[in-house]
Amino acid sequence: MSQVNLFDVNFNNYDFADLLDYIDDSIQNRKHSYILTCNVDHLIKLRKDSEFRNVYSKAGAIVADGMPIIWASRLLGSPLKQKVSGSDLFHRLGSDFEKRKYRLFFLGSASGVPEMASRNLKRQFPGINVVGCYSPSYGFEKNPEENEYIVRMLIETRPDIVFVGVGAPKQEKWIYRNYLEYQAPVSIGVGATFDFLSGSVKRAPNFMQKAGFEWFWRLAQEPRRLWKRYLIDDSQFVALLMKEYFKQGKRRREGAEMLNSADDHE
Repeated sequence: MSQVNLFDVNFNNYDFADLLDYIDDSIQNRKHSYILTCNVDHLIKLRKDSEFRNVYSKAGAIVADGMPIIWASRLLGSPLKQKVSGSDLFHRLGSDFEKRKYRLFFLGSASGVPEMASRNLKRQFPGINVVGCYSPSYGFEKNPEENEYIVRMLIETRPDIVFVGVGAPKQEKWIYRNYLEYQAPVSIGVGATFDFLSGSVKRAPNFMQKAGFEWFWRLAQEPRRLWKRYLIDDSQFVALLMKEYFKQGKRRREGAEMLNSADDHE
């Protein structure tokens, strides 16, 4: 599969069918890897966080999660196929997970939420195989006993896919530090997905998702928690986009000059 470099991130140019192929291959061949769903918030955090950049450098696959990145890829002449978000995974691939009997583990969110998410999923996909749910305590990533307990649970339940929903970049860093120990073929950070599936948080209507205004809906739902992320941090994306536009233009000019130089020497 081709890659597209944007904002110093090597995106895999995947749609959901491509992502399923990657997951199938990883599970069938018992690989151990993780998938990153890159959104604007990730791009901003990557500028300031060297550990997060290291997590990105070792990823098995990186997909674009957010319409602003899709629109930017088109503007910059390197179009990405589709927005592939963690929140849409079960809507788009739930029946495939069900048919393949993949063993799924839900790690994250508040007590009872991943269990409710699992129950709701089973109403839609009766054969879906959720082998475990766990809501970690606050600050669990810094608690060696809690981490050891979670890793041991994952080893014992042997999931094919581990879904971690504790927010970015915590979830991605936790996966990176532990995935080789619990050895699931695929791990992926899914943010607020368990909250959406459980019904504890209402997701934006489809028209807002397609229009790229899901962020506004989430801000309206949780203004105290999300105002800084969406109104301060993510506003830096405009500057990132301008910088990338000029960088891509420079690359194109240099490429054209190299071609002209080669022609002159023939």
